[in-house]
Amino acid sequence: MVSAMWRDMIRRLYQDAEFSAPAADAEIDHIERRLGQPVPDALRGLLRESNGVRDEYGAGLVWSVREIVEQNAEFRANSDFSAHYMSFEQLMFMADNGGGDQFAFVRVPAGRPDDVFVWDHETDERKRVALSLADYLDRRARSDGDDWYR
Repeated sequence: MVSAMWRDMIRRLYQDAEFSAPAADAEIDHIERRLGQPVPDALRGLLRESNGVRDEYGAGLVWSVREIVEQNAEFRANSDFSAHYMSFEQLMFMADNGGGDQFAFVRVPAGRPDDVFVWDHETDERKRVALSLADYLDRRARSDGDDWYR
């Protein structure tokens, strides 16, 4: 039986959070096969409890397996993006702010496996905004607005 650690923490932070059915390990492994990167342990644990989490307005606090795969594949394959931005190969996007900025784990190099970074879609800046997935969810919940990381 999977514990409900992530669900309990998220419910405390976001009273109106919307959870999905848990993702199976085979589904989560699909992220690794498709993106060629290991899924961080914390993200794997959360996805095992809920295949994505949305806030009360429908914004993706953490995307589903499908969204993670699709969004990362799109960013990596989009020729317009490659002409204007640095490579996205080292990132694993897992959420967004609803206004174009994306949240990601840096997977290459492997030195910061738990840190969450934000990618600014206007400047292509990538900066650390949280020390872990739990820290990211906590900081986001305690903010006033979508630009809490600025």
